[in-house]
Amino acid sequence: MPGNRMIVIGEKESFIAMVLIRKTKEAGAECLMVPWKVNDINSNIEGAELITLYIEDDERPPEEVLHFLADTLEERGLQMMVVGQQRDIDFVCGHIPKGLIYRTFPRPVDNGLFTETVMDYFKKVESGAFRKSILIVDDDPQYLTLIREWLKNDYKVFMANSGMQAIKMLAKNKVDLILLDHEMPITSGPKVLEMLRSESDTKDIPVIFLTGKSDKESVMAVVALRPEGYFLKGIQKEELLEKLQEFFILHKQ
Repeated sequence: MPGNRMIVIGEKESFIAMVLIRKTKEAGAECLMVPWKVNDINSNIEGAELITLYIEDDERPPEEVLHFLADTLEERGLQMMVVGQQRDIDFVCGHIPKGLIYRTFPRPVDNGLFTETVMDYFKKVESGAFRKSILIVDDDPQYLTLIREWLKNDYKVFMANSGMQAIKMLAKNKVDLILLDHEMPITSGPKVLEMLRSESDTKDIPVIFLTGKSDKESVMAVVALRPEGYFLKGIQKEELLEKLQEFFILHKQ
């Protein structure tokens, strides 16, 4: 499957590590061995969709490398697999947040299962299974379409043109964030937020308001409703994408 790229980070090119790399390449993925040095990892991580940390006996990576990996995985929305003795896996898991580790493989490694897991991961990436999902709620169809076009390459995007349609959609779909128009007719943004907070299934979904009013009084009225934040509708694409990335990093579970 062209375009699927994994880097294997290790202290040295051991025989077993190279076997795993060869098997992965034979399955159709691009795979590269990289020393566990921050500069080397940083130079080779571009384009990687998966990282495997390979640990030989008693050769654990430096803590500065683990801290760098944790930050990099979060920033790039990547996940990591860990291969090693169970004690070494436990050591790594103590430094890398659980949500960033896709799977662990205690040695000796089942080569077939490892390769199958890697390729299954790439299939999930291609299908968008790991993407965060965002529901955009706005009564303006042109604005809905615009924001969807901005976000669709990075997120799974749902759209609703009214508060009630959003409520119905959320009964069937789970989302990680709601971008909610503050000024909507019939069922306003504040009313929708109130409805969301009153239901157990939706009360914990983060909500960021979209508002076209930038005067102090209007902004304070929005903030008083205690959403996770607000965006002015004049926000540009790059700034929106940057702020969403920051939001998901800060609110990573």
